[in-house]
Amino acid sequence: MRMLMNISLPVQEFNTRLRDGVVGQKMAQIIEAMKPEAIYFTDHNGQRGAVAIVEVADASRVPALAEPWFLAFNAKIEFHIAMTPEDLKRADLDSLQKKWG
Repeated sequence: MRMLMNISLPVQEFNTRLRDGVVGQKMAQIIEAMKPEAIYFTDHNGQRGAVAIVEVADASRVPALAEPWFLAFNAKIEFHIAMTPEDLKRADLDSLQKKWG
């Protein structure tokens, strides 16, 4: 299942790692391990952040995606299911409307 990860990186912790000269290495390691379909860096509520799209075949994979960010940067992470138009088509909304509408 495709998931969207919203990653917020607290300023103080990120600045500490930046001053220590390890940000680039840590981020490269994390991104290589998580193998995102895509990742974009942006702001989250005035902090550094990222949005990543990852494939999660099983819920047990969530800690492997989140813990590196927690441990390296004290990040806050939200996971959201993301559907493609094809996924939505397979959901058969017409049948759901007939049953529940």
